[in-house]
Amino acid sequence: MNIIPTEIPDVMVIEPRVFGDERGFFFESFNQKVFQDKAAAVQFVQDNHSCSAANVLRGLHYQIQQAQGKLVRVTAGAIFDVAVDIRRGSPTFGQWVGYELSAENKKQLWIPAGFAHGFVSLADRTEVLYKATDFYAPAHERCIRWDDPDLAIAWPLSGEPTVSGKDQQGLSLQEVEVFA
Repeated sequence: MNIIPTEIPDVMVIEPRVFGDERGFFFESFNQKVFQDKAAAVQFVQDNHSCSAANVLRGLHYQIQQAQGKLVRVTAGAIFDVAVDIRRGSPTFGQWVGYELSAENKKQLWIPAGFAHGFVSLADRTEVLYKATDFYAPAHERCIRWDDPDLAIAWPLSGEPTVSGKDQQGLSLQEVEVFA
């Protein structure tokens, strides 16, 4: 497993070692010991799986309590995956990083607690799986507008994205609760 630091400390791109031949491929997508030694000492408690049409944008989500770290990967299609630092005392507060994750490149993104997360699907029938470090808690869920001009995220969109009604109600970074 290769761990690649990003412009924001604590957010990491993870590249697994992939073994392929004429039969297909094999790789270890997760190993608790290796992850703890090289990335973060966390325990995952929940796995989530979504399927999206092309140009569906989900996010930017987080939980203000029961904050979730997320290990994100794609098993079909591709996404542009984004993490926004919303830890008020952080030197990178309000900054974002984004990476393409795909079934082809097999990269994963580690997004620790204290970050908002979102992605746009770059292909039809894109399947995203992610591990979470805490359970889903709807009462604590918050949403930052995907198009907040203060964040100025460079989403690779093909026209206006498809966004849920809940995500359309997202607030700007200046209006939401953030981590102290």
